[in-house]
Amino acid sequence: MQPTLIVLAAGMGARYGGLKQLDVIGPNGATIMDYSVYDAAQAGFGKVVFIIRGHFRAAFEHAFAKRYHKALEIAFVEQEPDKELPVGFLPPPDRSKPWGTGHALLMAGPQTKTPFAVINADDFYGRQAYTAMAAFLHTGAAQQNNYAMVSYQTGNTLSESGGVSRGVCSVNDRGMLTEVVECHQIHKTPEGNIVCESPDGTPTTLLPDTQVSMNFWGFTPDFFGHLQSAFHSFIRERGQEAKSEFYIPTVVNQLLQDRRASVRVLTTDSSWFGITYKEDRPYAESRIRQLIEQGVYPHSIIRP
Repeated sequence: MQPTLIVLAAGMGARYGGLKQLDVIGPNGATIMDYSVYDAAQAGFGKVVFIIRGHFRAAFEHAFAKRYHKALEIAFVEQEPDKELPVGFLPPPDRSKPWGTGHALLMAGPQTKTPFAVINADDFYGRQAYTAMAAFLHTGAAQQNNYAMVSYQTGNTLSESGGVSRGVCSVNDRGMLTEVVECHQIHKTPEGNIVCESPDGTPTTLLPDTQVSMNFWGFTPDFFGHLQSAFHSFIRERGQEAKSEFYIPTVVNQLLQDRRASVRVLTTDSSWFGITYKEDRPYAESRIRQLIEQGVYPHSIIRP
């Protein structure tokens, strides 16, 4: 049974200044998502579920629906602030955005019957990352409460244009994740140090080789049960906040601390890059050109 790829594409791109999911970085209109789907198909994934917002669904489907249907099964699901909420709960009046990556992933539950991987729409993870994750999902290593993630070194995931958010990981000598903590405003200081803001607001220094999560996870469908239970608890505790966010790494970390799940850390030689800010786009375009010149990709993965 082929695994499913779930693409988190509902972000509004506030820091980017627009829908970066649709921005072109390669020949014939190719986006970062196109390269992600291409790599996933090459690795053996059989279905892609795009999680989007309703108000840009038409534009999104027009851009992507016909690109992959011959090679992959495609589905679109919408993330909105009023979906998957506990019975009787109403979002606060000033709540205009959905509830974060964990909430987004919940939307894909009805469309996901196989082991699956989760990625961000605006991150380029590299061919080997998909191959490693597909191998984990294919071989039977992915079972109930036995999951995986692809990790990257902090120093290779920064943006020169501003701070970024990452799940900072602790990994034991068996290659298993023991803790993941969502940290924000990770950036390099003028002195060359990498610093971040921990969840409680405390400034923290990170080593360049600190392993971080880039939201490339591998799960089995039982994870949706954990996710929904954690989301309802989150809503009870923080649902009245206008900007609170429910993150996938937070759910994973709680499962780890409660010893209810294990997570294998997959490392690869793949290079990551992304487009958090508008200023990141020229670098992403140059990296794609290099990969095409090196023969990693054909000149165009999109037929004109």
